[in-house]
Amino acid sequence: MTRVRVDLNISLDGFATTADQTPDNPFGQDWGRLTTAYVGTRTFRERVLHDTSGAGTTGVDDEYAQRYFEAVGAEIMGAGMFGLHEHGDDPEWKGWWEDEPPFRVPVFILTHTPRPSIEMKGGTVFHFVEASPEEALARAVAVADGGDVRIGGGPSTVREFLRAGLVDDLHVAITPILLGQGIRLWDDLRGLEAGYDVTTEAAPSGITHITFRRESRG
Repeated sequence: MTRVRVDLNISLDGFATTADQTPDNPFGQDWGRLTTAYVGTRTFRERVLHDTSGAGTTGVDDEYAQRYFEAVGAEIMGAGMFGLHEHGDDPEWKGWWEDEPPFRVPVFILTHTPRPSIEMKGGTVFHFVEASPEEALARAVAVADGGDVRIGGGPSTVREFLRAGLVDDLHVAITPILLGQGIRLWDDLRGLEAGYDVTTEAAPSGITHITFRRESRG
């Protein structure tokens, strides 16, 4: 059965984005601090950087990185995560991931200005749609071939799906840093944990992995 999943890196004070971006550094210096453990894993290096040398960390953080990609049949993300806010007028813009993105499944980009779909190497196809969370999820489930649907981000998009009660599995990797500004994941989600079984696991890197899981929707 298809499950709807989320994986996010957040700070101790709950921020899932940074606010120190510049035109020369669109992710900001704090983004590197927030995602250090994840981008250092062997799985990230293989899947995203196409590094086949075997470099990268193993252990708890890498186990969660592996799960991030397992059994996913389709993905949904916001326009900001794809980069449309910065590059929406550039018809050549195909996202941050170069010619072979790590998704390898259909990806639905939520936007108010739809564009033609883009087929990439490795099986990723970007579709640009104007749709509610429920409508986007229905489209993603239809092409996931029984696999899971991942809500990739950013946090504003994730919160829309959480508020709508559409997420079955939420994993947050809490990095022990304070950002103080950005977009917080938990705003307007008081009592969210009541609908889930919650587990925690600490990694030697200092990351705390918290997973919210429910057996079924409804």
